[in-house]
Amino acid sequence: MDFNKPVPVKDIASRFGLEVIGDSSLTATGLNEIHKVRPGDITFVDVEKYYQKSLSSAATIILINKAVDCPAGKVLLVSADPFEVYNQLVWEQRPMRYLTSDRGDNLVIGPGTHIDHGVTIGHDVIVGRDCYIQPGVYIGDHTVIGNQVNIQAGALIGTDAFYFKKINGSYHKWRSGGKVIINDHVEIGAGCTINRGVSGETIIGEGSKLDCQVHIAHGVVLGKNCLIAAQTGIAGKTIIGDNAVIYGQVGIAQNLMIGDNVLISAKSGVSKDLEGGKHYFGYPADEAREKYRELATLRSLASERKNGH
Repeated sequence: MDFNKPVPVKDIASRFGLEVIGDSSLTATGLNEIHKVRPGDITFVDVEKYYQKSLSSAATIILINKAVDCPAGKVLLVSADPFEVYNQLVWEQRPMRYLTSDRGDNLVIGPGTHIDHGVTIGHDVIVGRDCYIQPGVYIGDHTVIGNQVNIQAGALIGTDAFYFKKINGSYHKWRSGGKVIINDHVEIGAGCTINRGVSGETIIGEGSKLDCQVHIAHGVVLGKNCLIAAQTGIAGKTIIGDNAVIYGQVGIAQNLMIGDNVLISAKSGVSKDLEGGKHYFGYPADEAREKYRELATLRSLASERKNGH
């Protein structure tokens, strides 16, 4: 997530009463979870086994709960509760802005776009040209929609990420500071739900088509020209390549890499990375030919057992 303008590290330290270790002259240009950080970003760590991952990441500013040696070119901000500071910074950059009508502020709509009655659009949304948005659609803050996109009735786009941190036995919600980006020539079916990223973007690639009741979680990146059938769910931060075909009721776990040109048969459960250019089936999903052989072997064993062999 990019800040509206750079924020001096000294200002952050002063406001939250943080100890500074390293180069206090640096400025923050954004913040991100550890897997998405870029130079200039703030990230946080509060578990010692993840210290090295954070310290060696691209992040320039690290909120941390213990004083340690600071790598060159970075700055550490020591806090008893790094998550709370991080979350508060997100709230400051993405404050709650309530809607008092069905259209938010700073809405940009391209020529030729038709928006039916009963559509609700949040703040700072961009909709391209020649789009069609049907009744009952909700489009959340900071969503970007390309050209010639069709969104069918009841789709919910840019809703909060389902992302919580467990602290002292209770779940604390991360403020969703990311956005949804829908590229050109995309079709979103009725009743689909697409969460915005926690700090980054959820992206639907150009030419992709979603059937009804597909769920795309926070930070998912869907490639170009993908076809996804109804009741498929894709969990947070999974990346799917171009030209994927995913049949109905497939479940895909979080943080996975799915290659280009995959085909995943209906009702499969994907729990690991999948190599591109192959057909997958079953739970856990594996190459279809191997899975069918496994099923044939199991049927044969069951038959032998039944017949007393």
